[in-house]
Amino acid sequence: MLLEVLTPERKLYAGEVYGVQLPGIDGSFEILDKHAPLIAALGNGKMKVLKDKNHSEFYTITGGFVEVLRNKATVLVEGAVAVEKK
Repeated sequence: MLLEVLTPERKLYAGEVYGVQLPGIDGSFEILDKHAPLIAALGNGKMKVLKDKNHSEFYTITGGFVEVLRNKATVLVEGAVAVEKK
């Protein structure tokens, strides 16, 4: 599926992914390929971009929304910072 992560300042991420894990306001949830249409509010926390089944990237995000439509997930957040892998 296609994932776009946008902040008010810039496009943080755009590309094909296996899925994404997000911090919802009522708890974390995951969106995978061919997910049903969805709009959800996001809280503060960690976003995990699943590039494929073995590789992922992490970001710390502050509030926003996610929309899933026609196998594209658009994540709109107030702020996001990439987390260094350890």
